Amino acid sequence: MDVTTLRIAATLASFITFLAIAWWAYSRGNRSRFDEAAGIPFQQD
Repeated sequence: MDVTTLRIAATLASFITFLAIAWWAYSRGNRSRFDEAAGIPFQQD
């Protein structure tokens, strides 16, 4: 295994991780939690 193979593997792992995070962030189940978290800076004590 040479350096090029390791670079390809790292690139693919990074891309798969990115896709997983994007899928998690845009899934319908998380929408209510994210909407609630988005309003936190505007809440007054």
